[in-house]
Amino acid sequence: MSFELFKELQKMLACLLLFVNDFYVSLLYDIMFNMYDLIIIGGGPAGVAAGVYAARKQLKTVFITEEIGGQSIVSEGIENWIGSPKIHGQELAKLFLAHLDAVKSDIITLAIHERVVSLEQTSEKLFSAKIKTGKEFTARAVLIVSGAGRRKLNIPGAEKFENKGVTYCASCDGPLFSGMDVVVIGGGNAGFETALQLLAYAKSVTLIHRHKDFKADPVTVEKARAHQNMHIIAPAEPTEIIGEQFVTGLKYSDKDTGETKELAVSGVFAEVGVIPNTGFAEKLVEMDTIKRIKVDPRNQRTSVEGIWAAGDCTDELYHQNNIAAGDGVKALEDIYLWIKKQ
Repeated sequence: MSFELFKELQKMLACLLLFVNDFYVSLLYDIMFNMYDLIIIGGGPAGVAAGVYAARKQLKTVFITEEIGGQSIVSEGIENWIGSPKIHGQELAKLFLAHLDAVKSDIITLAIHERVVSLEQTSEKLFSAKIKTGKEFTARAVLIVSGAGRRKLNIPGAEKFENKGVTYCASCDGPLFSGMDVVVIGGGNAGFETALQLLAYAKSVTLIHRHKDFKADPVTVEKARAHQNMHIIAPAEPTEIIGEQFVTGLKYSDKDTGETKELAVSGVFAEVGVIPNTGFAEKLVEMDTIKRIKVDPRNQRTSVEGIWAAGDCTDELYHQNNIAAGDGVKALEDIYLWIKKQ
């Protein structure tokens, strides 16, 4: 059946419902009107950018996400989003949602605060995404932009003292450590940005990184180093979080000397990487050893025809908000051309 014929059948069925009230006709109507051109799974920069372009290209799309904004929603100051010298993560998320609302019309269905639990290929040319409520959406194409979650520390004491001094969100918990000594584990942009946030509250901030060199942007590193209450220990490896009822310290190994040392702190803020949110598609598309979806960087296609992926859930070499947005648009352009050929 051609897509044009399918559209005509939808219109005919809608007219039929004006005159009959039959359970089976209603059921068929529900099935047909839950058919989409595209399912977008994820609400970060890649997903929102793709959603805006899907609306402009008049692709009937269901946009499924637990929240809008992606990982950066907890950032107090994003300084590399093009067009804005500095913006709070939550403010950026509001702009994302406002843009989607402005363009969605009746072509985009927003399913916010929903999570996809499974993705299946139901036929040669159709895919079905089931959300946690049990509802299913069917489409000819899928764009996975589900991002990644924060990786937990895997050292003794990390699980025991989670929410008792060990935390993974400076924006959420930073003010609770006002006037205290804290440590940040991680030498990427997230680690140094967390340190900069905490310097507004804490008595002192120590950052521990296992390498001498940092992955963070030099300008961010220098901004942190310039603060008198900022200390950096590198190369060093955290080995244990200690305490009684709450965290009282962190043990670490000095990688230059091999000595085990102890740092007296009340808070441990971990920024040790991310884990891709791809479990729902694990049996469908090809992934690498850490569960990132393998894509063709030219067009964001996955190993399965009809499924694309972009952003932090992929095996792309670089991951930034601006890159994710661009890859989302790239994927959407390819999806549009692919659908037109079907």
